[in-house]
Amino acid sequence: MTERSEPPPVPQPAPPAPSVSTASSASTRRVSTWNIANALTVGRLVIVPVFTVFLFLEGPTWRLAALGVFLLASFTDQLDGWLARKYALITDFGKIADPIADKALIGAALVSLSFLDEIPWWVTGVILGREAGVTLLRFLVIRHGVIPASYGGKVKTVLQIVAIALYIVPGVPGLVRWAAIGLALIVTVGTGLDYVVRAIRLRQVATRARAQ
Repeated sequence: MTERSEPPPVPQPAPPAPSVSTASSASTRRVSTWNIANALTVGRLVIVPVFTVFLFLEGPTWRLAALGVFLLASFTDQLDGWLARKYALITDFGKIADPIADKALIGAALVSLSFLDEIPWWVTGVILGREAGVTLLRFLVIRHGVIPASYGGKVKTVLQIVAIALYIVPGVPGLVRWAAIGLALIVTVGTGLDYVVRAIRLRQVATRARAQ
């Protein structure tokens, strides 16, 4: 009885090597700093002087124009954040520039309204002191990591926008204005303390990571 031999194996073609483009697409996608979300952030910074000029011009027409510019700039804050999240355009530049643009708009509005004797200087001082402190805190811990804007920070910004808008519009009752700015003050101080806690935790995590 003869031994049955197996048929010789048919050589299979080697799988094609991945192209450079395929390999690069599989890796982490690099997001360009110059994207639409960051462009809106920069545009919000550019529009701040226009808003300030309109606010100091006399007459209800200019007040309404200042309100329109202020609300437009505030809308871009929501839009650039939405675009960055939806299309994965989040960058370290955006994490830092976006809150700075917010602070520039809010700060210009508060200082202008205080110069016009419509918002007390101590209110402006508390809010701007908190914003300056948080910005400084971000830069002090940036070597450990970036502290992104929190949900509470976004709520604080919305409350400040509403309160400032009520002060820009002529004829709003004083009680309504004070209620709005008072709520904004409470959330502003509270979220400022939250940033301090987050910065301390970030530094502790970075210190432990280096010690390992």
